[in-house]
Amino acid sequence: MKKLSFLVIFFAVFSSAVAQMPAVIDRQLFFGDPEITGAQLSPDGTYMSFIKPYKGTRNIWVKKREEPFEAAKPMTADTTRPIRGYFWSRDGKYLLFSQDKGGDENFNVYAVNPAESLKAGQDVPTARDLTNLKGVRVYIYNVPKTDPNILYVGLNDREKAWHDLYKLNIATGEKELLRKNTDQITGWVFDWADKPRLATRTAEDGSNEILRVDETGLTKIYSSATTETSYPIAFTKDNKKIYLATDKGNRNLQQLLLLDPVTMKERFVEEDPLKRVDFGGLSLSDVTHEPIYTTYEDERMRRYWKDKSFEKDYKEVIDQKLPGIDVYFGSSTADERFWLLSATSDTDPGATFLFDRKTKELTFQYRPRPKLPISSLSLMKPIRYRSSDGLEIPAYLTLPKGMDPEKLPLVVVPHGGPWGRDYWGYNSYHQFLANRGYAVLSMNFRASTGYGKQFLNAGNKEWGQKMQDDITWGVKYLVEQGIADPKRVGIMGGSYGGYATLAGVAFTPDVYAAGVAIVAPSNLITLLNTIPPYWASVRKTFHERMGDPNTPEGKAQLMKQSPLNSADKIKTPLMVVQGANDPRVNKAESDQIVIALRERNYPVEYICAPDEGHGFQRPVNNMAMLAAAEKFLAKHLGGRYQESMPENVAKRLKEITVDVKTVQLAEKK
Repeated sequence: MKKLSFLVIFFAVFSSAVAQMPAVIDRQLFFGDPEITGAQLSPDGTYMSFIKPYKGTRNIWVKKREEPFEAAKPMTADTTRPIRGYFWSRDGKYLLFSQDKGGDENFNVYAVNPAESLKAGQDVPTARDLTNLKGVRVYIYNVPKTDPNILYVGLNDREKAWHDLYKLNIATGEKELLRKNTDQITGWVFDWADKPRLATRTAEDGSNEILRVDETGLTKIYSSATTETSYPIAFTKDNKKIYLATDKGNRNLQQLLLLDPVTMKERFVEEDPLKRVDFGGLSLSDVTHEPIYTTYEDERMRRYWKDKSFEKDYKEVIDQKLPGIDVYFGSSTADERFWLLSATSDTDPGATFLFDRKTKELTFQYRPRPKLPISSLSLMKPIRYRSSDGLEIPAYLTLPKGMDPEKLPLVVVPHGGPWGRDYWGYNSYHQFLANRGYAVLSMNFRASTGYGKQFLNAGNKEWGQKMQDDITWGVKYLVEQGIADPKRVGIMGGSYGGYATLAGVAFTPDVYAAGVAIVAPSNLITLLNTIPPYWASVRKTFHERMGDPNTPEGKAQLMKQSPLNSADKIKTPLMVVQGANDPRVNKAESDQIVIALRERNYPVEYICAPDEGHGFQRPVNNMAMLAAAEKFLAKHLGGRYQESMPENVAKRLKEITVDVKTVQLAEKK
């Protein structure tokens, strides 16, 4: 009788809490194709291009700037993979984009002429493959103003590990070899006259070098250690000095310097005025070549103006009409009169506006997700807590709207990289999971970028150890605060976040009640042995930051930190997600952890898409994975989930759900 009374009270309280929450939002509104995104202005401002679904796949569209979006016409018709990004040629004659095959990351460059006359039966202009190479990854180094009909590109067709420098004719597709990469060059820096003046290289010892391009060869002018970060940004307007971000030497936070490539003398320019985070970014005018502003990514983005005229426009017009939200500057016309701005916040995926600096008019253009009920979304709060050794960890917490912050189910979402970071702002995973009733925590664990050299290097060789503690102690903090229910904690992430998921369930099996590991390394030795050949320049860096499998102590450490070798300790329900063509985290990484659990007769769910790489890009695959994941989390953590799904998604989910009994590990060739 007492047990029955408890259940009656529990379900009454639970029903009351759910009644206060917003309705379950269709996952399609979070993760489906945005209606319009990625708008850009043609150089002369006559046209506006953008990405919008066409024939069920995201493609490029164009309209005149003043026309309504309904007047736009499609420029591409790719039905196999969404077009994720593109740009205009400098003269506005072509739209250019890169595309790979099934997620293999071997990108070719394509060109479309919007003015092309369509032939009978043709609904879009012809997308010409300018490089037309198989198994080759194309890098775009420079889009010159001085000759708008060419691109400077890198091709690794001669040597998979290194890219040779080519001049690519957009009109004809003709390629001219400018320099064979026999010096292990990783990048080129062009001046405002479009001349390659500097090159970057990773030396044999893993240090980073900046080289001056001389008539007789390459001269080293700057270097920083493997555990330091430095990179050239752009030349000054007179082409005599280079803006350089660096934390070399006794610096902890990255600073902005000016470096003279001839005398090699440095001059300090700027660092974070609050001395909290690394130098973030420098915006330069493409007209005057002078700085417009600098940015720093703290708990929120901070901007410091350098161009007083632009600052006046911003404060008197933009900030007055869009107060309290983050505004990002995007595409502009060649004369920088017209700008496209994106205004966003933690509870708003954004709206795009056109700003006319001459008339001071700010005109709304579109919302990428106009049907998403932003009033039902949850605030993201920056928090900090201490890890196992006392290190302070910056993090972001999103709580479900309409529920008391007490004993909530929690989903931890670690970021990928791991040498990257999370930011404040709209996060589709946070909002999706919060809408399902979960508290959501993402942290910038040690090894995350942006918080200084010491914080970054504190993660060296700490995969699965102190880096994992930074995640685990975040859970402990929320449990101690009474926010999280210790019996209903899940972890979900991709890439390094997927590794952290596997490490969490393998090394701290009592912490988590569910895990979703997406494109997740399970064995660090096999991961390092199968990195793409064009990552050869960072192999030494990987060994420094992760561990060297070629030494006995390094191999032992990596084996210890590999979740696969602790698979016998996993007792957490687990879902594994993989792209069959992933060049970074090979399919074998998922196969082997699934096999290890299967051999223990431990249940594991496995989703593998044959047409994806490192993360799902095709919406139908992504929606199928998310439908399965939210049902899986609801089953083990008790949150809400959307039972329904479109017929094509349900069909696809069946197709990419793997019978774990059939999984076999391919033999190494």
